[in-house]
Amino acid sequence: MADCCSSTDCDTSHPKKHRCPANGKEYSEVSARTVAHHIRDAWKWVGKTGRYFFCEDPACDVVYFGDDGTIILKSQLRTRVGVKEASDDALVCYCFGVTKADALNDPGIRNFVVTQTKLGICSCETSNPSGRCCLKDFPAKRKTE
Repeated sequence: MADCCSSTDCDTSHPKKHRCPANGKEYSEVSARTVAHHIRDAWKWVGKTGRYFFCEDPACDVVYFGDDGTIILKSQLRTRVGVKEASDDALVCYCFGVTKADALNDPGIRNFVVTQTKLGICSCETSNPSGRCCLKDFPAKRKTE
């Protein structure tokens, strides 16, 4: 199994970024497989043959959008999208159920996730709504007062 955080086998025949129709910023491509794992009532969703992208802007209600005009909003998902949530109980690591608060309160958790990722014991592509490794989403340490 390929290391999900450093996979280099990709199709470069299309641009890997596309502009969100709601905020106009460019975002990375995500697989239809990832979308299907997070959309509510997936059995009703007919994934089109186009490509999909993940909007990570916390202020934007769009989560996924397609180059075919498809728009999928937060309200259409069964999964809360951690990068779009301000709450400390929002997930940063979907593979192991790590919340922002967990990561802030126990710095060793990040090391655990790194180790599991290196061992290939993760499922970022489907578990994380972004379809990518969560390590970049871990919060910085809290500033001590």
